[in-house]
Amino acid sequence: MSTVAAPAPAPATVGPRPVADLLTMLRRSLLRAVRYPGLTLFLVVGPLVMLLLFVFVFGGAFGAGVAPGVTPGADGRAAYLDYITPTLLVITMVGGATSVATSAAMDAAGGIMARFRTMAIAPGSVLSGQVLGFVLQALAALVLVLGAAVAMGYRPEAGAAGWAGLLGLFLLLGLALNWLCVALGLNARSVETASNAPMLLLLLPFLGSGFVPVETMPTPVRWFADHQPFTPIIETVRGLLAGGTGLDGALVAQAVGWCLVIGVAGYLWARSLFRRERRA
Repeated sequence: MSTVAAPAPAPATVGPRPVADLLTMLRRSLLRAVRYPGLTLFLVVGPLVMLLLFVFVFGGAFGAGVAPGVTPGADGRAAYLDYITPTLLVITMVGGATSVATSAAMDAAGGIMARFRTMAIAPGSVLSGQVLGFVLQALAALVLVLGAAVAMGYRPEAGAAGWAGLLGLFLLLGLALNWLCVALGLNARSVETASNAPMLLLLLPFLGSGFVPVETMPTPVRWFADHQPFTPIIETVRGLLAGGTGLDGALVAQAVGWCLVIGVAGYLWARSLFRRERRA
């Protein structure tokens, strides 16, 4: 009697592995920072140029306006360095977010995301890896900008709890802005459009308490400054770096609330755009 061999078992299908896929996409995002150094340099060079310009050119006069009793000149520059450093740290996080919009648009336009859709990877890891990668880059740039400010004479007074609060706030802000900018990048019709879409985010600190006190502004501008996201965020960073001096609990709650609103809205919008592209 002939024996019929049993068919060989089919090879097991390897499905998505969310954590491993996320780490892979994170590694890809960090490698892109090495291959496209212009995006990375933008995170550091922009805030550094602004730091030097506003402190050494405008600081002598502006410092007398932000710190009562300070005379223009060297004392004014020192006072303005204390005032503007928290602003430039926030702008550094914003710069990292604007770069991720360009990165997402490049992937969409170049067909990279379409290729990822044919692979057995967790769909959520594609965007999450980019977001986390640019958050880490922005945090590294933030350390460099803070180091430059310290070299110029800035002396933060934050304790251990203050530094922990700053790290938490910057992580939350970075995630929120990056998810929003990923959505802006996916929604853009070209890479050039994506690079310009988040420019409003860089403008908002100028229309808040970032560079001058809101009390010096005309009433309509002051109303806008008081009710836009970056004023409470900058004031919270300023208070934490000052060791809690002048830290307002209401402003802290507003800063966290704005980050959550921006982050959730950006995440839902980005996920919707990514799913729509997957169905296209």
